[in-house]
Amino acid sequence: MIGKFFHTPQPKKFYIPPRYHDPYAEARDNRERLIKEELGIIDEKIDTCKPFRPNIKGQFRVAKGTKSKSSENARRNSNTRLIILILILVFIFYLFFYSDFLL
Repeated sequence: MIGKFFHTPQPKKFYIPPRYHDPYAEARDNRERLIKEELGIIDEKIDTCKPFRPNIKGQFRVAKGTKSKSSENARRNSNTRLIILILILVFIFYLFFYSDFLL
């Protein structure tokens, strides 16, 4: 318990997987598109020419409303440290004011 009393947690690491550009795959896709246009093959994808707009409105508020287990553990650890610190301070003040060893 004493070992964890002065423990400060490390920050979480931010990781983005690297993105690779494959010029061969891009050239292959362009060739496939040109061949399909020449043969008159129509892809099943329907392009509406509208920009992509993700549906994340309000998602952060929804996620913030639910408390995670890690935040509960952090709050519990913080409360126990505070209680231990208060008990130590009360004990020191008791010894300072009510004991006779300081004569």
